[in-house]
Amino acid sequence: MKLTSAQVERALGQIEAQPIPDDHPVVPQLNELFGEHTFFLDSNGLNIVEPAAAAAPGVQSAKVVNLASWNDSDSLEPHEPEATDIVIVLGSRH
Repeated sequence: MKLTSAQVERALGQIEAQPIPDDHPVVPQLNELFGEHTFFLDSNGLNIVEPAAAAAPGVQSAKVVNLASWNDSDSLEPHEPEATDIVIVLGSRH
């Protein structure tokens, strides 16, 4: 899921992560591997968000999905996508 800049700001208010800027040289490779997303790095590794069932009508929510974890040598090790228990509110639907 590709987020707008406003959605990225809302997400960052709810999770401790750093977004990877769209103009970063690694983004084309990440898009090729995982599809068009907004990518975040945190203490667990590389993450994206995917649409989630809303907790309330009219609320746009997303679940954090981990794509790669840090290994012992501080490198990212890709694995099958793992949904986390973290759900963030991105906004309301009008």
